[in-house]
Amino acid sequence: MRVLFVTTEMDDFVRVGGLGAVSAALPRALRSFADIRIMLPGYRDIIEQLTHIQVVGRCPAFAEMPAASLGRAATKDGLPVYVLLCSQLYDRPGNPYGDESGRDWPDNDIRFARFASAAAELAMGKLDKNWAADLVHANDWQASLVPAYLAWRGARLPSILTIHNLAYQGLFPKEALRRIGAPESSFHIDGVEFYDQLSFLKAGLVYASHLTTVSGTYAREITTAEFGCGLEGLLRLRSDAAELTGILNGIDESWDPRYCAQLAQQFGAGDWVGKKANADYVRKQFGLAVSRGPIFAIVARLVHQKGIDLVLSAADEIVDAGGQIVVTGSGEPALEQALIDAHRRRPDAIGVTIGFNDAQARRIFAGSDFTLMPSRFEPCGLSQMYAQRFGSLPIGHQTGGLAETITDGETGFLFSKPSHESFLGGVRRAFEAFMAQDQLDTMRRSAMGRSFSWSISAGSYSALYRKLASA
Repeated sequence: MRVLFVTTEMDDFVRVGGLGAVSAALPRALRSFADIRIMLPGYRDIIEQLTHIQVVGRCPAFAEMPAASLGRAATKDGLPVYVLLCSQLYDRPGNPYGDESGRDWPDNDIRFARFASAAAELAMGKLDKNWAADLVHANDWQASLVPAYLAWRGARLPSILTIHNLAYQGLFPKEALRRIGAPESSFHIDGVEFYDQLSFLKAGLVYASHLTTVSGTYAREITTAEFGCGLEGLLRLRSDAAELTGILNGIDESWDPRYCAQLAQQFGAGDWVGKKANADYVRKQFGLAVSRGPIFAIVARLVHQKGIDLVLSAADEIVDAGGQIVVTGSGEPALEQALIDAHRRRPDAIGVTIGFNDAQARRIFAGSDFTLMPSRFEPCGLSQMYAQRFGSLPIGHQTGGLAETITDGETGFLFSKPSHESFLGGVRRAFEAFMAQDQLDTMRRSAMGRSFSWSISAGSYSALYRKLASA
């Protein structure tokens, strides 16, 4: 079965959030089930890393979108990758979505509509004369127009849209409709219109054959007013028609502290001397004082959704109780600055690195005792899975994927509300467990014994692919 996996991030080349990790791992896990090919925008970082790109097709200018070429290449392990080559849209500094100061590119409507339009053409067999898709799997708002373009062009090709985070919707002024060549007739409440704006995400929610999201709990949550971001009515309709499925993400097999080459010292369950060596390394790297207390880690995007403000409000209590906090990530400038200020106040107990480095993240999970995840909502979350595999017990809000992957009191701690008091309740339980060596040992062993293999998710997606292709 031929599947086109359309995404704007892939860890092999470029990563902003969890989508990059999923796009690198899930297609690889699906290779035994399908001829799966990735499609990415031709960002500067991707073009520089691919050694041989063969141009296989050309997309003429369309509406206000420039002409582009389609290149075909492969990852080091042979996974086929298509890249849309258009230097005026994608050869830019910054990240895939915005400039170096974090502002969205003003022409993101053109950038991602050009990408989605080309993906639809490729899937229909109009760009690579040697390949067409049996099914398209689009991801998040940046690729949400793929099912729409397929529908507008009369292609009877099944499509899946995976919602990784409903809060990011790709909203643009109504004039964008003309710029991207979308039919005027699609701009209404049952189409792409959302409060008099054009919503890329809503286009996917309307036109995709099937919707998935990244945990069963989040699939239920987004049909409610609290988590539905104004789209809960449409999502309820799709859910009631059995067209919305939650499939939990997995994590890469490389997340195993026994074999991970980036650690200060490899270790397994029960080898707490090895884990302590990583804790010592982390303290030294972050300039923290020598301590027998617990290390609390944050490895996350530093945004309001992740509850970073709750950590800041609890920081003094954590430190006064003998804990230390290490943070790595980037995000909203105000939260970055607040964390830097917290470090300056308590440099012996709070360490902060703005930015993300995979090797450092692995060492932090290996060296920490607890991982803080007070997210207001969390579609799936990966850090709590990484943390458990590395013996760092997650403290998470009971929502989305956190509720599904943390067993309260066994492999971590769940708290009920994204509030200061509720979060502190989870932190205090962690301190109690840290002081009870037998309980800590048992919980760490349970956490490290968890399997979050992608093969389970891949099996679910494969079954869904086959069902849609035969419908």
